[in-house]
Amino acid sequence: MTVDDTGSGAGEDGRVDPPAAEPGEDPLALRLEQLILGAERRYTPFQAARSAGVSMELASRFWRAMGFADIGQAKALTEADVLALRRLAGLVEAGLLSEAMAVQVARSTGQTTARLAEWQIDSFLEGLTEPPEPGMTRTEVTYPLVELLLPELEEFLVYVWRRQLAAATGRVVQAADDEEMVDRRLAVGFADLVGFTRLTRRMEEEELGELVEAFETTAADLVAAHGGRLVKTLGDEVLYAADDSGVAAEIALRLIETMANDETMPELRVGIAFGTVATRMGDVFGTTVNLASRLTSIAPRDAVLVDSAFAEELIRLGEAPASEAEAAEAAAAAEKEGEDAPVYRFALQPMWQRPVRGLGVVEPWLLTRRPSGDG
Repeated sequence: MTVDDTGSGAGEDGRVDPPAAEPGEDPLALRLEQLILGAERRYTPFQAARSAGVSMELASRFWRAMGFADIGQAKALTEADVLALRRLAGLVEAGLLSEAMAVQVARSTGQTTARLAEWQIDSFLEGLTEPPEPGMTRTEVTYPLVELLLPELEEFLVYVWRRQLAAATGRVVQAADDEEMVDRRLAVGFADLVGFTRLTRRMEEEELGELVEAFETTAADLVAAHGGRLVKTLGDEVLYAADDSGVAAEIALRLIETMANDETMPELRVGIAFGTVATRMGDVFGTTVNLASRLTSIAPRDAVLVDSAFAEELIRLGEAPASEAEAAEAAAAAEKEGEDAPVYRFALQPMWQRPVRGLGVVEPWLLTRRPSGDG
């Protein structure tokens, strides 16, 4: 057995014997880790990088991008870690990804799955692992449960990821040109719970958590059901996007109506803007997003404010009349010709122009549902 330059005892292939639990480390916790990872600890970071054929610097970048803390030269890595490094490095070597893009892949995957894992432990496993008998530890109950659930959850995760990838690919393919794939024109909406800060002072933490979860669940379901995309949730606020302004408007009004019919929920306000949006790692950025956020902050309770570009887009698509006078004229003209009058789903009412911090003077419009609409 040779000694590498990290000072660790290892064979020529860099492998070491699987370690026992470290001092103070729970053996059952180690068993759980091995069950979930599907392999035993065999490598230090240096040995894993060498075995994968990548530099220690690149291996560290990948590791940190995935959201994991530096572990020095502890023997904490497995065959799966080596394989992951080798695959990412292979994509770079083959020219399929740049090094920067490979790091972004690691970061986006790490951030998404970190939240998923935290939720599953906090809200799912924790509720299912109450020891059924006195003297049993939570870990003793968790091990057989994880052993049964792990393969099923893994299959489901891959299934959902493939479905989401197919949907995202479809949106890109339908983009008008290469420029639109990067800087897309989208409707962006913020939905914000009114008086949330006051609620945090009055409600117990558990009760507050249940309220937030109910709000996020309702918003996510409505956004998905009507063809939008939930970008992210921020506790008392939800950010969503839609390619179609009519879809964005329908989601906003459904959110207002649904929350208003739930006595347990606070009032809601929504702001929507339409325009060019930069997308990165599943998030959206730019002036359009900032404007939607500002409109939300000035929107009346249980109301939807939109910017002039969004209003113009609704009018262009025939989803709303420019004014009620125009709607009446169109109906009269259709009746005279013996045709059906145009059916508008939404109504727009211009509000007072007002300065908005960082964006100058804007002209918000109040969005409502027309009684004659079919929404």
